[in-house]
Amino acid sequence: MSSVDFTWLIGGPQGSGVDSGANVFSKVCAQMGYQIFGKREFYSNIKGDHSYFVVRVSDKDIHSNVNDITLMASFDAETIFRHFNEVSKDGGIIYDSDLDKITTDEVHTLDTYFKERLHKELTFKNKPFTITGVLEIAKEKGVNLYPVSFREILSNLAEETENPKLKGLVRMFNVLAVSLSLGLIKMPLDPLLQSIDSIFSKKSQIAEINKQAANYAYDYAKSKFDNFQYSLTGTAKRPDTILVQGHFGTSIGKMVSGCRFQSYYPITPASDESVYLESHELLEIQNDRPGSTIVIQTEDEISAMGMMIGAALTGTRASTSTSGPGFALMTEALGWAGINEVPIVITLYQRSGPSTGLPTRHGQDDLLFAVHAGHGDFPKIVYASGDIEESFYDTGRCFNYADIYQIPVIHMMDKFLSSSVVTCKKFDPQKVSIDRGLLLDKIEGEYKRFAFTDDGISPRSRLGLDNGVFWNTGDESDEFGHITEDPQIRIKMMDKRMSRLDLVLSRIPDDEQVVSFGVSDYTIISWGSTKGPILDAISMLKKEGIDIGFIQIKLIHPFPSDYVSSLLKNTKTIIDIEANHSGQLGKIFKQNISREIDYFILKYTGRGMTSTEIYDSLKKIVENKANKREVLSHGA
Repeated sequence: MSSVDFTWLIGGPQGSGVDSGANVFSKVCAQMGYQIFGKREFYSNIKGDHSYFVVRVSDKDIHSNVNDITLMASFDAETIFRHFNEVSKDGGIIYDSDLDKITTDEVHTLDTYFKERLHKELTFKNKPFTITGVLEIAKEKGVNLYPVSFREILSNLAEETENPKLKGLVRMFNVLAVSLSLGLIKMPLDPLLQSIDSIFSKKSQIAEINKQAANYAYDYAKSKFDNFQYSLTGTAKRPDTILVQGHFGTSIGKMVSGCRFQSYYPITPASDESVYLESHELLEIQNDRPGSTIVIQTEDEISAMGMMIGAALTGTRASTSTSGPGFALMTEALGWAGINEVPIVITLYQRSGPSTGLPTRHGQDDLLFAVHAGHGDFPKIVYASGDIEESFYDTGRCFNYADIYQIPVIHMMDKFLSSSVVTCKKFDPQKVSIDRGLLLDKIEGEYKRFAFTDDGISPRSRLGLDNGVFWNTGDESDEFGHITEDPQIRIKMMDKRMSRLDLVLSRIPDDEQVVSFGVSDYTIISWGSTKGPILDAISMLKKEGIDIGFIQIKLIHPFPSDYVSSLLKNTKTIIDIEANHSGQLGKIFKQNISREIDYFILKYTGRGMTSTEIYDSLKKIVENKANKREVLSHGA
């Protein structure tokens, strides 16, 4: 029996329920045992501009999207104009037949640059500038068309149920699109109805109306369309598998890791994490981790940083979550935490910059910024997760690193991860340990907060602890925390703090610093969310007998130079893959390893990488047909 690899796209105006529709589709497919990788794309406006969600479904492990769409469900004209060319031969397009005569000029949210490219193609193929024109191109390519009048379905349903209000409920178009899709691919009906119940569990009347519409549309597609060659009727469900959204890893990870204070100022895409924590403040994990996470929305990121540091000084595990522009405001206080040896965790959900940049789009733009953030020399850890499951366990590690080495830790995440919906192994809290380092419970005798010790780490008091009096200042200080400008004390204090970086490299296990997926003559170095599409691209090439190595660098600062060098000693060609313009990891790599990057595969359109794009570029490199910089551009 052939394996299943099916990609579904739903699109519509922002605020029309595209996200909800994709979540229903993903839930149904996950309930039927399939592996899911879904990714949402949307403009930085509240309502109106184009939004779409791509969900890849397979009975095998998958970690990314691909370029080709198997089935597209659209209830607006813009989705058809923007994505008709992505649907593969023998694939299908479900669309609202009432849109046939819509012209490109009637869709006001189509930008000038896209219209110019589309008009050029339509003119070349002698097609009108209409929905009919682009659908003719798709049909000539071998795509199956499934026209449906969404309003007619609602009208018929209103008559059958004697509920005239249904006629005008265009906000149910998303449920119709999902249900028509599931009916077309012959997915069982019950999981669809269960998913609707789950999503609208607190709104029983809305759930019932949506189920009626879903039932009707499902039966309509199943009875009317029978020429689609793809069917997803279910597969063996894997045990301990869950469907999670992108921010679940870090937010649940913080609860489990004993984080009891989070401050934040709203910013895309980081806000989802804090909102989730606010909604789930109580969590019982074993007997030794009861408690709640206090979440405070502050007036700005400067305050968020200050409140987090204040909480950490009480001995509380504390964090904040932000994106690039917000992190820019935090950097002065980051240095204060560094000089005062305060353990804090900053979850940095990157997006495309500079400035406001592409505020709802993806990018790995902030790596060098994170490594060099703050003025002066002080130790910090910059640590990057590659996927949602990984981010859960990495969150626990980041808190331990902060406490053990008494330094700020910047946990690198990004919009690609935050906007993904995936199936993964159920998170296991038992695998998350808590190590508070040299945090004292009692103090007897004289106490020096910044005492010189053999390994450079001083026992840490908390505010209010008997005999644990200490001073904090942004100035240089002595062992007690008193301000000093003595040159010899300055040397000892700087050496003491900066020695933590060598300590980090010597004590953190190698497999927490770098994950090796094998090395070869051609080996990829990368970091963060590129992990998934890279793994899928390597798997595609392996089927063709092409062996590509990959090392995922997680500990980026301090950089594990010796270990990385040892892994790459026999590699002839090094390929750097990143979602930024300048190849920022490549710069860090060259600085620390003194070795050039041979090829860069980069993407900075604000859209996530697909495994197809990476596969194509790697194939060109192996065949000696690639440019030194391969720049990827797939995505609407």
